[in-house]
Order: sequence, then C-alpha cells, then structure tokens
Amino acid sequence: MTGVILTLNAGSSSIKFALYGAGDTPVLEASGMVDAIGPEARLVLKPEGGDKSVTALGRTDHVTGVTAILTALDPLLSGRPVLGVGHRIVHGGPDIDGPRVLDTALLDHLATLQPLAPLHQPHNLAAVHAARAAFPDAIQVGAFDTAFHRGHPRVHDQFALPRRYYEQGVRRYGFHGLSYDYIAGLMARDAPDLARGKVIVAHLGNGASLAGIDNGRSISSTMGFSALEGLCMGTRPGQVDPGVLLYLMKEEGMGYEDLTRLLYKESGMLGLSGISHDMRELLASDAPEAEEAIAYYCARLAREIGAMAAVLGGLDALVFTGGVGENAAPIRARALEGLGFLGLSLDGERNARNARAIHSGKVPILVLPTDEEQVIARATLSCLG
Repeated sequence: MTGVILTLNAGSSSIKFALYGAGDTPVLEASGMVDAIGPEARLVLKPEGGDKSVTALGRTDHVTGVTAILTALDPLLSGRPVLGVGHRIVHGGPDIDGPRVLDTALLDHLATLQPLAPLHQPHNLAAVHAARAAFPDAIQVGAFDTAFHRGHPRVHDQFALPRRYYEQGVRRYGFHGLSYDYIAGLMARDAPDLARGKVIVAHLGNGASLAGIDNGRSISSTMGFSALEGLCMGTRPGQVDPGVLLYLMKEEGMGYEDLTRLLYKESGMLGLSGISHDMRELLASDAPEAEEAIAYYCARLAREIGAMAAVLGGLDALVFTGGVGENAAPIRARALEGLGFLGLSLDGERNARNARAIHSGKVPILVLPTDEEQVIARATLSCLG
C-alpha cells in the first residue's frame, strides 16, 4: 500500500498530529503539535531523523490550526496520497467498543455527546470536519477514549440512581482509553507475565485518571460519566460531593454555565493553588498554596491507587504514564510514601532519573511513555483493510 496516514489529536488548547507511512504497520515519519491555540499559537514540527522547527502562527483556532498542519506537512508528502485520517474522539457513548469509520450519520450522533465532554468533543469533531474538507477521498476514522473501557462489570459502570437513568446512558464510561490501550499492548509485548496480571495504570497529565486492568482488560476507571470524576487534575476537581453543587446552585445562584466554568476551567490544581494548573510551575514554587495543592493531589492519588488495588483484588504492577506520570518524580515519591502495605516501594535514585523500572520492592513500578497517536494510526490502518 502506497500513501500515508495522518493522525489528529485535538484537545482544548492544542492539536497533536503525526504522519505515518501506510505499510503493514504504521511507520512514523513526522510528528508535532499546534500549541497554545488562541492569540499566540505556534506550530512545532519534528520530522523523524530531522531537526525540530517552531513556527509562530498568531491567532489560531482549531480549524485554522488544522490548515496550518496540512500546509506544514505538504512538503513531506512528496506527492503521496493521504489514504486515511485518524482522529482521537473522546466520547463514543455506551456502545462503541472500537475504531469506527466516521460517516455523516455517526458524526451527527457523536455531536449529541458533546455535553458529556465539552472540553474535548467539539474540538475533536471540528478537526474531523476540517480533515474531510481537506482530504475528501481519504477515509476518516475515529479512535475512542471510551472504547477501551466498554465491557466493565456492571457494578463498576452504574450509579446508585433509579435504574431508568442507566438505560438512558447515565453510567460510568471511563476515559484516556487510547493511552491505556497503548500501555496494555506495550506490556503484552515487553512484559507478558505482568500483562496477564492485575495492573494499575496511572495516566497523569493535565487530565488524570487510573485504570484497573486485569489480563489486559479494563475492569474499572476513576473517571466516570464525564471527564470530571476521580483524581484532581489541572483545572478539574476530580471527586466532589454532589451536595456541594446543590449548595452552590441554591446559595450562590449558580446555573449550568457557571458550574461548567467552575468545574472544567477554574478548579483542580489551578483552583487549589491560585497559581497555575501546570505541575512543573507548582513544583518549582515556594508558595505555601502550591505545596497545599501538591499535597492534596498526592493524597488523592494514593487513595485511588489503594482503592483500585481493592477493586482488582491484588496488585502485580503499577505503571505511571502521561506528562506528569512520566516526568514528575516528586509526585510519584510522595504518592507512594504510605503504600508499602501493597508491596510498593521506590528506588529513589532510579525514580529521580525517570528510569523505566523504579521499584525496590516486590511489586514492579514502571514509568512508560504513552503514544496515543500510534494507537490512532493502527486503528486507521485497520479500517483501511
């Protein structure tokens, strides 16, 4: 097969992309991102084996960002056709359990799920429409963050609400599935004995969650109906008593828009610290508010690791991934301080240099870089037949 595959991973403030040769397996040729979408966006492009370039774009939205990506990649295509464009789609609803070709009917359905992922779904779909216009002859494929978690035992999917709501789709979906899919596949290849066991994967970035995986299959996730639940995140609070929201509605007159802004953009590490949502800035800060935010983050992370081990009925390995999980050694150390009873013990020197294996106890603790774009590319190639 001659031609290339393009992947687009559109978030709230960035668009990651990658270009792959379409052979028996996808072969990475270039990668990059449009960063800081808004008035001062920039495009970062890194050809494989070449030097990284950074181009200032000025004011850029998601549609013009995709256009900038296509312009930057055009010299690398060398006349080869784009056979398929793969897209990360955050929410696929209760039924989608794998990649799908994105036709008009499916796109219309996915648009109805935007209220469940308002920070991501609209941008995911905007990128699809831009790619359809740019490459009308290419197949458009969706790879879904929720798909990896389909098939959870019902006890880990439902809320204790009247049963009719479950049938209406009010249930726990789980997210970050592309990242978990990649890590599960990587472990199956490199550590098959561990991959057949009970593994907790901590995807820690601006968004954060844990997945409990047993023999390669997702059993439970800390994220639920939306991408708000579970761990404390950059600007999202994670677990919060729903009574707090009732209180804010009654006592402060907050409505839907107010609560959406509070929960998606003003809470989490930004809200706790009043300084930043970026863990790097908080770790470098001497402000007591930064320390309080970090302490809360690590306490919640430790609590959820312990709870997920109980869900799995044991623990054979713990994996850290994502920007914070892969690079923030102090966060890993603080979160694991009190978890020795699970067999989790860090080698301080290996942890400090972000080594692949950082444990000194009986339960392996691994730091594994994730690659969502590779998962999207494989999904696109599979749909090309």
